[in-house]
Amino acid sequence: MRTRLKTRMTIEGLLGLASLALAVLTVVNKEWIEELTGLEPDAGSGALEWGIVIAFGLAAVLLGRMAWRDRQRLRTADA
Repeated sequence: MRTRLKTRMTIEGLLGLASLALAVLTVVNKEWIEELTGLEPDAGSGALEWGIVIAFGLAAVLLGRMAWRDRQRLRTADA
């Protein structure tokens, strides 16, 4: 169980960091979607980019919280 919990905590942490990185990337370079795909899904309004920042930000917080909870469980199991 301990190995499984460690693995889950690691995956949650890495996905949380990736979500945070994508949120920051979107804040820094709002045009990365257009540059990557050549499409303008929001016709240049910026609404899609802010939606992406919010979604990735929430995912980062949620995944970070899940990793923290698993870390606490590991500490409790060690005691």
